[in-house]
Amino acid sequence: MTITRRQFGIAGAGIAAAALSLAKASAHEENGAPDKAAAPETPPHDMSAMPEGWVRNDQIAILIYPSMTALDMVAPQYAFASLMGAKVHLVAKNRDPIVSDTGLTILPTATFDECPVDLDAICIPGGSSGTLAAMKDDVTIDFVADRGGRAKFVTSVCTGSLVLGAAGLLKGYRATSHWAAREILREFGAEPVNERVVADRNRLTGAGVTAGMDLGLTVVARLRDDFYAQGVQLIAEYAPKPPFDAGTPETAPEPVRQIMESMFVGFKAEATGAAREIVKRRGLL
Repeated sequence: MTITRRQFGIAGAGIAAAALSLAKASAHEENGAPDKAAAPETPPHDMSAMPEGWVRNDQIAILIYPSMTALDMVAPQYAFASLMGAKVHLVAKNRDPIVSDTGLTILPTATFDECPVDLDAICIPGGSSGTLAAMKDDVTIDFVADRGGRAKFVTSVCTGSLVLGAAGLLKGYRATSHWAAREILREFGAEPVNERVVADRNRLTGAGVTAGMDLGLTVVARLRDDFYAQGVQLIAEYAPKPPFDAGTPETAPEPVRQIMESMFVGFKAEATGAAREIVKRRGLL
């Protein structure tokens, strides 16, 4: 197996082997063994030193759709792709290039029909107009409902949780979303929670945009363990220290908050109306 820089198996093997060597050396010293016998062994650079269960055949799908927010997808994709043995599918209705809301072009790797039926995780990114279109598209929602109903973990980033709600996957669950859309989750029978990542049973939802990395690391820890997720975090050097403390409505300066909130008035009204129509048409509540 070839290990990339995002698959930190070599480093993990070295750590595990080094720890084993040190333990053996300590045992030799305690038993009065000669120095030669106590010398640490050279760590092997192969998969034999991997903790059991670190390499698995995970099947993970990330929904992509026109005008989605690319960072909602890219951050968790980075984390998921660090799972040794995992296959991460970027799934769309067809294989046409997907253009994000900022003009970034992304190529799907699978269509709805090609996506594995049984998934270890499904992740839904968010957006604004693109998310509203996805919510209203029965083909997309039927796909999310089908795969999400079977998946080991059902996850989202930002307003992607509205798509989960439209698919009937959040009724009776605690969940979060972008701060501008969080209360709309009530329309789908969910309980909105103002947290960075909300885990309720096998539903894991992330707040706005940059929370995708937090969500991704949380899912990695569930699919492997905390140690593995910490390694992914370290390789990504994810230790954010933003230049401003304006990342939430509670911490942003009042004038900034007012202007940003005013920009979402139309979206909130349209999303609320769409949610109510979807709930009625699909008989979700």
